[in-house]
Amino acid sequence: MKALTLQLTSKDATKAKAKYLLIANAIREAIKQAQVAPGEVLPSARKLALQLKSNRHTVMAAYAELVAEGWVEAKLRSSYRVVDTLPIQTSIQRDKIRSKKAHFGWQFVRQGLQQNAVKASEFTYNFSGGQPDLALFPFDEFKSYFSQSCQRPKINNLSYGDSKGYPELINQVATYLRRVRSITDKEVMICNGSQEALYIISQLLLQQGDTVAVEQLGYPPAWAAFKSSGAELVAIKQDNKGIIVEHLAQQLQKGKIKLIYLTPLHQYPTTVTLDASRRMKIYQLAAQHNVAIIEDDYDHEFHYKCQPITPMASDDPLGLVIYISTFSKLMFGGTRIGYVAANSTLIDQLARYKALINHKSNVLIQDAVARWMLEGGFESHLRRMTKIYQKRRDAMVKQLQNYQQQGLPIKYQNPDGGMALWVDMGKPVSDLKATLLSKDVYLQTEPEFNLNKSQTNYQFIRLGFAAMDETRASEGLAIIMRTLYSL
Repeated sequence: MKALTLQLTSKDATKAKAKYLLIANAIREAIKQAQVAPGEVLPSARKLALQLKSNRHTVMAAYAELVAEGWVEAKLRSSYRVVDTLPIQTSIQRDKIRSKKAHFGWQFVRQGLQQNAVKASEFTYNFSGGQPDLALFPFDEFKSYFSQSCQRPKINNLSYGDSKGYPELINQVATYLRRVRSITDKEVMICNGSQEALYIISQLLLQQGDTVAVEQLGYPPAWAAFKSSGAELVAIKQDNKGIIVEHLAQQLQKGKIKLIYLTPLHQYPTTVTLDASRRMKIYQLAAQHNVAIIEDDYDHEFHYKCQPITPMASDDPLGLVIYISTFSKLMFGGTRIGYVAANSTLIDQLARYKALINHKSNVLIQDAVARWMLEGGFESHLRRMTKIYQKRRDAMVKQLQNYQQQGLPIKYQNPDGGMALWVDMGKPVSDLKATLLSKDVYLQTEPEFNLNKSQTNYQFIRLGFAAMDETRASEGLAIIMRTLYSL
C-alpha cells in the first residue's frame, strides 16, 4: 500500500482528546475529501504507526473506531480498506466538493487545435491521405540502431543542451537536404514534428492584426497554428495549376500580409505541383513586399513521374524561405521528428523559443535515426516505399478508370507524387464521411480542407492510397462507390 498523508490537526480533529480519535478523525477526513477511494486499501497499522510515530495499538484502536462507524472494513489476516458504500454524510460532502469543481469558470484566452474524434488507423479501410503503411516499416532493422543508442550512448549529449536538436541528426539532415533537395545555404533545427515548427514560427513572426496568405484549399493544423498567434488568414484562389499569382499580388497590395504559406510540390490537399514559373513570380512578390514564405514540403520523398522539382528554398538568394518537412510520412507519426531549414538568424531565434517549450530533444530516438541515415537504411527504405506507393497509386487510378467506364461522373488528375488523389465525385459529398465511418471506412472530404466556409457545393474527396495494399484499397473504394451512387 502506498503512503497516505494525514492531517492530524484538521478542524474536526481538534475536538478529540485521545490520540486514537485524532487519527480516526484524520482518516475519516481523508475519505471524505476523496483522498482515498471506496474499496481502496489503507496502510497497515504497523506502517501507519511508524509514519505517525505512534503505537501500533493506538492506530488499531483508530481503525476499530472507523469500522464501528461504517467507514472502514477489516479483512481477516489481510488489511483495512475503505468500505465500498460510504456513509451518507460522505456522499453529501463529496457531492458538494464535486459541485464546486464542476462550476469553476475557466477563462481561456486562446484555443488549441481541435482533436479528431476518430483515429484513421482504427478503420479497416483507411483512406487518410498522409498515413504510411506502418506494417512495412523495418522495425527490426531500426531496433538495432536504437539498441546501439542505448548500449553506447554519448553521455554528454543526454543532459540538457542545445534545443536545436541532436548534432549528429542535424548533420545527417543537412547532408540529405544538400544532396537530395539542393538546399545548401541554410541551417537546420530538429522539431517535434512539423506542427511544432509551424507553431514556433507563428509565435515568433506573427501578432494580433497580421495576416497570413494561405491556399484556399489547405492544411487546417497549419491554419490553427497561425491563428494561435492572433493572425488572420486570407485565402488565395487556386486553379488546376496551383495558387493564382494575380490574386496573391492583389492581397499583398493591401499591406497586412506577413507570411505566405505554401505546399508547392504536392499541394495539400489537391496534389497539384506548382510549376517553376509561378514559383518564381511568387518569390519576386514576396521579395517586393518583404514577406517571408513558409514552404511545407511534407512528402517530398514520394514523387513518381520524374525527378521532383527542387524546393523554393534551394534558390533563395534573399534567405526569405522557411523550409519545413517531416519524417512522419516515411517513418510514422509517433517518431515526432520534423525539421526547419532557414537562415542562421531565424534558426537561432526558433531554437531559443523552442527552449521555452522543451529545452531538450529526445536524444535516443534522434540518435537512432541519425545512425539509420548514416548507414544508408533511411534511403534504402525510401526507395522501397516509393516503388510500393507508386504501384498502389497506379492500381487505384486503374480502379477509378474502371468506374469511369461504368458511367460514374468522377474526374481526377493522376498526381506526379504524394500519397493521395484528389477526386471530383460529380455529386455532393458533405455527408459522405459520416456515413462511411459506420461502414468501417475512413475518408476525408472537401469541407475539411476548404477555408471558404460559405461554399455549399462540395464534390471532392481526398483518396489516400499509401496506408493499404491494393486488395484492401479496392474493397474500400467499392464501399465508397456503392454508398455514394447506391450501386
